[in-house]
Amino acid sequence: MANLLRKSPFVANHLVRRIQNLNLRKEKKIIITWSRASAIVPIMIGHTIAVYNGQEHLPIYITDRMVGHKLGEFVPTRSFRGHAKSDKKSRR
Repeated sequence: MANLLRKSPFVANHLVRRIQNLNLRKEKKIIITWSRASAIVPIMIGHTIAVYNGQEHLPIYITDRMVGHKLGEFVPTRSFRGHAKSDKKSRR
């Protein structure tokens, strides 16, 4: 556990810079990113970040309960469209 106290969470540099600039100007704009591995830190609360899921950028509104999680956890990469209606193989 000592290692966790020393290391800070990974957050892409461009995200931190953009959020700090928006906080200084007191603006709320959508920030587009491809960094799904970035951790959510407290300065992101109240901002909308559009995260790439492989096809498009999906917007996420950051709340205080999301702090500590990764951005990619809130953007699904696969969409389940249901099972095939005519699938007779799986039935016995």
